[in-house]
Amino acid sequence: MNKDTKIKFVGQPIFKQILKLVDKCSFSRLVKNHKSDYYYKAFRTWDQFVTMMFGILNRCDSMSEICEGLRGYSGKLNHLGLRQSPAKSTAGDGLRNRDNIIFEELYYDLFKRYQSFLSVSRNDNCTIEKLFIIDSTTIRLFSDILKGVGRNPKNDGKKKGGLKVHMLIDAVQSVGKFLRISEARSHDKNFLKHIDVPSHSMLVFDKAYNHYLQFANWTEKQIYFVTRQKTNAVCTVLETLINEEPSKGVYKEEYVEISYKDKSDNQFKTLKLRRVNYRDKKNRDYVFITNNFEISPEEVAMIYKKRWGIELLFKKMKQNFQLHYFYGENENAIRTQVWCTLIVQLLLTVLQRMSKTKKAFSTIATLVRIHLVSLLDVYDLISNVNRRYFESQKTKTQAELFPS
Repeated sequence: MNKDTKIKFVGQPIFKQILKLVDKCSFSRLVKNHKSDYYYKAFRTWDQFVTMMFGILNRCDSMSEICEGLRGYSGKLNHLGLRQSPAKSTAGDGLRNRDNIIFEELYYDLFKRYQSFLSVSRNDNCTIEKLFIIDSTTIRLFSDILKGVGRNPKNDGKKKGGLKVHMLIDAVQSVGKFLRISEARSHDKNFLKHIDVPSHSMLVFDKAYNHYLQFANWTEKQIYFVTRQKTNAVCTVLETLINEEPSKGVYKEEYVEISYKDKSDNQFKTLKLRRVNYRDKKNRDYVFITNNFEISPEEVAMIYKKRWGIELLFKKMKQNFQLHYFYGENENAIRTQVWCTLIVQLLLTVLQRMSKTKKAFSTIATLVRIHLVSLLDVYDLISNVNRRYFESQKTKTQAELFPS
């Protein structure tokens, strides 16, 4: 048995095949709209984008590593649309000064372009068609570039800077549909006012986003939510529908009324909600609140369980990409790197969906990093799982190998 070592080679490196997922016409339109190439003679927006993509895919720790790495591929830079490897100072200036808004809009343009590839079928009995998950993750910085995050350290230490990436994802896509980057000290609930979803949508988030005024506004627009109730929440119980105490599952369901202050007329108003008490297999109690009175209490608990999907997305982002070291030291540079990281994650997810592979995202990110400049077919590299063998000739017996 001989191993079939046939490999599909193409005329372009894998890095070029990934960049081809970005429509150059759309990219040029964004550059023209934001005038991001004005005053830049040697380091265009596309040059910066390729430079950042190279550093993120290779998990480089600094701009020096990126520029030196590109310089080593000087014979292949024409494949990437680069005339030459950028100088460290030039790349650093572009990262600090070029507005990160163009990379933010590029992310949304790519999401809109590939959203049909990102959807996967839901494998449960959820009756909600439009289910969105909300959460945030904190990225700590080594210097106080953005306002500090967390408590003051002991021994008169200096509080580090940080930022938050707030994200809304579709439960069937597992990719950021709407994102916002803020200072780490910004409260999570401030993100809710920027969300725009259609009526009859369902939002699920943790109790850090509890905002009763926003809950009332959503109820008027027929936008539903499921979240956990804070332990110090004050409410009035109107009616108890279930008062049984099984060993597991829903053991109590109530209608409650909470009070909130309407800032438009400075008056206190009330909002009727539904409260579901749930006990899991480890005898841990959870208290959920929702403004949807039609779905079953078991479905309320199941919908909240869906929130774990965004935690996995944040874990995927932090484990597979370099967000411990930043290539610039001002806020615009950090925001640019975060948006480019999200773009890379989106493009690799598109590759994962297009190739219809069952390989883990971390495996795909590693394969791309190892073979970034190899002339392999990226889809064949990702989708190929098993070694292929073929029988070219009969196996010789021991008598044939050692004749008497």
